[in-house]
Amino acid sequence: MATPEPIAPAPRPAAASDPELNLPALFAVLLGVVIVTLDISLTSTAVPAIAQGIGARPASTIWIVNFYYLAVVAALLPLAALGEIFGHRRIFFAGLGVFALGSLACGLAGSLTPLMAGRALLGIGSAAVSATTPALIRALYPPASLARGLGLYAMVVGIAFTVGPTAASTILAVADWPWLFLTNAPVALLAVALAYKGLPATARNVRAFDATAALLCAALFACLLFAIAGFAHLGWPPAALALGAAALFGYGLQRREAGRTAPILALDLFRIPLFSLSAATSICAFTIQGLVFVVLPFLFRFKLGFSQVEAGYLITPWPATLALMTLFAAALANRIAPGILGCIGLILVGIGLVLLATLPDTARMPDIVWRLVLCGVGFGFFQSPNMVAMMKSAPADRSGGAGGILAASRLLGQALGAATVAFCLSVWPADGITTALWIGTAVAVFGSAVSLARIAPIVRGR
Repeated sequence: MATPEPIAPAPRPAAASDPELNLPALFAVLLGVVIVTLDISLTSTAVPAIAQGIGARPASTIWIVNFYYLAVVAALLPLAALGEIFGHRRIFFAGLGVFALGSLACGLAGSLTPLMAGRALLGIGSAAVSATTPALIRALYPPASLARGLGLYAMVVGIAFTVGPTAASTILAVADWPWLFLTNAPVALLAVALAYKGLPATARNVRAFDATAALLCAALFACLLFAIAGFAHLGWPPAALALGAAALFGYGLQRREAGRTAPILALDLFRIPLFSLSAATSICAFTIQGLVFVVLPFLFRFKLGFSQVEAGYLITPWPATLALMTLFAAALANRIAPGILGCIGLILVGIGLVLLATLPDTARMPDIVWRLVLCGVGFGFFQSPNMVAMMKSAPADRSGGAGGILAASRLLGQALGAATVAFCLSVWPADGITTALWIGTAVAVFGSAVSLARIAPIVRGR
């Protein structure tokens, strides 16, 4: 068993005592967030077009999404630990560079296998950006304004998701699918240039990087996600084997990090009821989001008969409404418990999914738009208050671990959603789209109950 290692005092947040917020630095960080979020939205919208372009079955091309999430989830927490040791600024830069390289690899791929390899590179770059963003925002904002910074972060993510489907449709209207990725590379390099000028260096913790723990953590999440994603294509035996391997790696990681004050996987935070319930709510909500943003292009194109361009535009109302709701919901969280807001929000999302699942084949655009607006309003009630609840429920000196789990729960949920769509399309080729929406509805009901449990006195009192 490894012995605990001393940790240097946490660095003082850069903006904690500064009267002015470092706007150039904040812009650089948020631009990185926009780039990686746009990639998720662009690719999810364009999966049917990519499937046609490379001559692959729709269920197989879901692996384009799954490989990305597998890489992100596996690399996220080890890269967060590297950020604390070598500096979040360095890991942020490296992530944008790898992201640009992955974009070029995807754009030049001519078949499914090299495309999935490029998506894995994109995932590693995205993980580096996602792992460092909460810490960089915490360094830029004073503690009293942290909720505002996280609300702005959530709003930017919502705006990027809003622009993504429209951008994908616009690009596909004038060019082939490889340009979805080729246009990412120069934007990522631009973000590097801007961040290099405006982003300050952060202090580093004087502790050694535990490569063994990092590998165990990456293997744990890689096996877990492979089991989830592979079940749709490979069946129970490989999935069960992957789950068994995940359990072994998880046990080894727990033994390795026993007694450490700053573990890569901050399992000790789950002893806080409010934190654990907020993380569970996050996984449920983002499972729905991952499912919906993968299944909607198939619904609009193959069931309702809209074009690729029209399908991209039709997805937009959900993230657009979410972006508008984000700051409003963050303000409500000061007066209404996040557990109640999350419950109401997920119920609204569930109602919206039922209405989408029961759309007639003759549905017109207005019939679709108001249903997606309802889902966006519901998701907006959940996102910002839940994020603030997770970060505030953790001790201040554990914000790095809490931020890592926050990002991991989001990405794990989105991966679960994408895997669910792949499973439904494989098992029920004729009705997989509708079945996926009904499964999303069930997850929304369960997530609303989990969120409401946070108002229990035993939870609020910790």
